[in-house]
Amino acid sequence: MTSAVRAPRSLVVAGAVVFLVAVGLVLMMVVRPSSASPSGSGVFAPAESSADVGFARDMSIHHQQAVEMAFIVRDRTDDEDVRRLGYDIINTQANQRGMMLGWLETWGRPKSSDRPPMEWMGHTVTPRSDDSLMPGMATDEQLERLRAAEGRAADVLFLRLMTVHHRAGADMALAAAGAAGTDEIRNLAAGMARAQESETALMADMLKARGARP
Repeated sequence: MTSAVRAPRSLVVAGAVVFLVAVGLVLMMVVRPSSASPSGSGVFAPAESSADVGFARDMSIHHQQAVEMAFIVRDRTDDEDVRRLGYDIINTQANQRGMMLGWLETWGRPKSSDRPPMEWMGHTVTPRSDDSLMPGMATDEQLERLRAAEGRAADVLFLRLMTVHHRAGADMALAAAGAAGTDEIRNLAAGMARAQESETALMADMLKARGARP
């Protein structure tokens, strides 16, 4: 004769809490800005032309290059401070990029578009043939120089390129923080601007310590 195994009460309660938290997270992802339109999945999403969608799409591209540069310098330097900064950029910006791409998916918006970059900011940027798609992004030639550099030369070039990258990224984030219609983008963009401004100041000190100018 067999008997049912009853789960401890604490596990039942814990399971219920996890379920409620999951439901809460799903509800938090449902946005209702004035510019929202149905996404086709029951979730109301920002319009295609909104700052929310434009920022998520453009900053995902911007972040992707920052992560790429950080991976490059990680393998070109023995400077622990530079490696640590690169590691922080990889983890932070890859995570933020994942969040933005996830929101685009949830909103039913494509992750890429034929629309000009930064159109959501009220002005457009014409992509150049060197793949410098937006302000602050490194050119193909600059990336090749970084891949070829070693030691201090790699450190200085990385810090200079990332300083320019961060300044432009912070400007874009500040614009999104003021124009977005969703809490998700407003909060992420505001925090992103603060973090990139702080890292820009840090990189200025790191360049100075290495006898170089930004």
